[in-house]
Amino acid sequence: MNDQPRTNRNISSGVIAAVSATVVAVSGGVAWLSSQTPNTPIQANPNQSIEKQQPLTSQTGQEQTANIYWLKPTAKSFQLVAQPVKIASDQPGQALESALNTLLEGPKETKDSTTIPRGTKLLSLKIENNEIHVNLSENFTGGGGSASMVGRVGQVVYTATTLDPNAKVYLEINGKPLEVLGGEGVEIEQPLTRKTFQENYPL
Repeated sequence: MNDQPRTNRNISSGVIAAVSATVVAVSGGVAWLSSQTPNTPIQANPNQSIEKQQPLTSQTGQEQTANIYWLKPTAKSFQLVAQPVKIASDQPGQALESALNTLLEGPKETKDSTTIPRGTKLLSLKIENNEIHVNLSENFTGGGGSASMVGRVGQVVYTATTLDPNAKVYLEINGKPLEVLGGEGVEIEQPLTRKTFQENYPL
């Protein structure tokens, strides 16, 4: 008679222990799943984040403003006048090349003028640190008096330094340094900067 109650108590204890173990296991599994759930969206969305950022990256630095320098006649000579233009380029070399080619093509508005001879071409352009080497065709040296010569040099120097006003400019004709310009023999002291141009070649 005394053995039966002990057996029942033993069975009950075993059942309780098994149920408790099951609850603990299930709770642990739920906790583990809960801890993993927040990471799932982060792993699933990296491509979406990249797609949102790409348009912003592709639009950055695609356009620069450069100044093209024309000449405005005055009572005695000329005056350099800047015309800002938008250039679709994110590279300084490309933007500067486009600005110089625009200058050499000549003004499109009647109020602007130039003393750069027609047919002058930009043969090459090299930028090293703050030095700019501008290589022009021989057309650049033809025609005009000393005022015309000085004016065209100023146009090139100021346009070439539009992105870096303190840069040094080296002018070349067919790959050779320009030393004397025109029949009147305007000596060109190189390198040229905006400061030295104003000091040595007043318009």
